[in-house]
Amino acid sequence: MGQVNVSINDRSYTVACGDGEEDHLRELARYLDGHVSDLAKTVGQVGDARLLLLAGLLVADEYADTLKRLEALTAEVESLRQAQENESGRGVAAEEKLTAFIGQAAARIEKMADTLEAV
Repeated sequence: MGQVNVSINDRSYTVACGDGEEDHLRELARYLDGHVSDLAKTVGQVGDARLLLLAGLLVADEYADTLKRLEALTAEVESLRQAQENESGRGVAAEEKLTAFIGQAAARIEKMADTLEAV
């Protein structure tokens, strides 16, 4: 099990993580620290707990927005997939009609050829 020292709002914290996850944890801590720093500039130093709470709420809001966007994109992909299937089905139906028409035309041509040969 790995341990990482991270800094949030100029305070150091030691956090345990799985082996190999250290860099990812440092990246997450930098992201959270960015939110905390921005909040501290806006609302001042209102205490670590409050700044972390507000930053957590901002991150949760970003996450919720991302989930909504993912849901919308997933629905759009499904809609496009269904449209493609419908178009493919229409193409097959058109192809079947064209094949039947060509078959009928071939039969008429053969009949005309037989008639001309008989003359």
